[in-house]
Amino acid sequence: MAKKVQRRAASRRKLQLLRTLTNSKSVGRRSIILNVLLHFHKLKVKLEEIQREYQNLMAIRNEYFNLLKHIQIPKEVKVEKLGEDQFMVKVRCNRGGDKLVSIVEAFEELGLNVVRARVCCNHFFAMEAIVVAQDQQTTKTKDVTQAILKAIDKQGGERILVT
Repeated sequence: MAKKVQRRAASRRKLQLLRTLTNSKSVGRRSIILNVLLHFHKLKVKLEEIQREYQNLMAIRNEYFNLLKHIQIPKEVKVEKLGEDQFMVKVRCNRGGDKLVSIVEAFEELGLNVVRARVCCNHFFAMEAIVVAQDQQTTKTKDVTQAILKAIDKQGGERILVT
């Protein structure tokens, strides 16, 4: 007899727990179970909807990255004279190859030392650098621009935008 009472109490506790989890107002055992099944079905539908939305977002993301790969960015080389023997060099072009190495080699050929540089190669190659002439030689911005363009052209031809 005691086991029967314990089973009933355990069953009531479980049903009460199911009622609270599903916010059910039903009192009958059958109604509570049907409400739980309905709640599970609604959760399953919401989960499927979230999964579809996630797949759509991932497809859009992949398409975006695929488009970025095919964008042709024109070469942009900008050289500004900062002081007597200092230059601010800004370069933007398509990513690929050893552009950084070629540009640094061009600096060395001109007798320029890189004081500070910032390089980004996420979707395209971009570089900002401050360079200083080693020996108090007179280096012109046009010479630096031409050397950088020549260094980039070693990697392959692109459209050019010089500013």
